[in-house]
Amino acid sequence: MPELVEPTASVHRSFVAAMEEFRTEGRGGPGDNSMIGRELREYGGRWEDPDVFAGYAALLRAQAHEDGPLPDGFVPHTTLWLVDGSDYFGRIAIRHRLTPALRELGGHIGYDVRKSARRRGHATTMLGTALPIANALGIDLALLTCDEDNTASRKIIEKHGGVLETRPGPRLYYWLPTKT
Repeated sequence: MPELVEPTASVHRSFVAAMEEFRTEGRGGPGDNSMIGRELREYGGRWEDPDVFAGYAALLRAQAHEDGPLPDGFVPHTTLWLVDGSDYFGRIAIRHRLTPALRELGGHIGYDVRKSARRRGHATTMLGTALPIANALGIDLALLTCDEDNTASRKIIEKHGGVLETRPGPRLYYWLPTKT
């Protein structure tokens, strides 16, 4: 049964395969400012090394702390991976607070599911499990954003009670209560 866990080296092989799936989809190019895009550019050729991967997982765990090693402009964020044994399916990141940039793009919570694991309810499970964690972090209403044409994400967010905020443009902005 899949579960959300802190980043762990136990899913090394599956994680590397998942990142290749994202790369094949076109992720990781210079214009991809998503978490996966940035990490593919930085670690893509180095994740194969088990020591580099273990260090990467440890870095993600440390970034949940206020005094953690955060890139410029980043806020503490809790990253959790959806895994089943040694199989990696996806990730969800809970940003502990919003910056002006996160209010426009990204919001409090972002998630990705690898292509070979989509359409199985994994993103729905991740978001439902993450909302009480966000609440425990002091986030009463979580902002989630998605592209207007991302029907799957829209349905997932709405299923969890997301209320659409009217704004012009191709991005959608939803506010989700974190307390069920």
